[in-house]
Amino acid sequence: MPGQTSPTPDRSFLPLDQAEVERIVRLALAEDIGPGDYTSLWTLPPSLHARAVFLAKQPGVIAGLQVAETVFHLVDPECRVAFDVSDGDAVEKGQVFGQVSGPARALLSGERTALNFLQRLSGIATATRRYVAAVAGTRAVILDTRKTVPGLRLLDKWAVRAGGGQNHRTGLYDMILIKDNHIAAAGGITAAVQAVRERNNLGLAIEVEVRNLDELREALALSLDRILLDNMDLEQMRQAVAIAAGRTPLEASGGVRLDTVAAIAATGVDFISVGALTHSVQALDISLDVE
Repeated sequence: MPGQTSPTPDRSFLPLDQAEVERIVRLALAEDIGPGDYTSLWTLPPSLHARAVFLAKQPGVIAGLQVAETVFHLVDPECRVAFDVSDGDAVEKGQVFGQVSGPARALLSGERTALNFLQRLSGIATATRRYVAAVAGTRAVILDTRKTVPGLRLLDKWAVRAGGGQNHRTGLYDMILIKDNHIAAAGGITAAVQAVRERNNLGLAIEVEVRNLDELREALALSLDRILLDNMDLEQMRQAVAIAAGRTPLEASGGVRLDTVAAIAATGVDFISVGALTHSVQALDISLDVE
């Protein structure tokens, strides 16, 4: 898989906030186990202990080890989990990268929830690593979006960092992004920006979405923190980079795919936001096999 082990993972994303992880995991376990895992309770004696291994069934980038471990500890504190890799590490097909031991009932009750988190987050990290590798040698930084699973944004965005990407705004509260509907309702780009600046006592960064080069020129005159080029073709992006001439960082967005991201990066934009990292991720195939 191209770019799977390069660039070297950035460990600055570690770790997740444990209290938040536990909150999310408790919801997932309540959804799955409910009043009880009756299959395991009625087929396995409480005294039976077991050991299972985590097996990568395809190459990829691992993310979510802390979450998976939390699942088993919350199901039964007697569970012991150990991994041979770290979040952000690449694994090969057929690689055993961890193990869990403890009461057999707990292992089987937590299996699906642990794998759901681990497979999804590893899928996001794997996809992100591919995009980052595709733009290597350019100035472009790969960003995520807010197109995440409701309730799992913290985890989804963390997995992007595990894959080597960076985060766009977390939500509607930590950055101003003035989009086309805001502009239409406010009466134009300049009017929208002025309205925000009159009220922005939090000092939030301001980004404006533009759809054409005329809107770009208007936005450049406003000394913004970033300008988003919405669904522009490659020639428009090249022209936008020339017009901006480094005055304001430019972000390309809209329909970015792995087979197009290198050409987009080559236009000279500073950032490329990719909704596909989280909204249509392919889970990494991982199994938990009882020995």
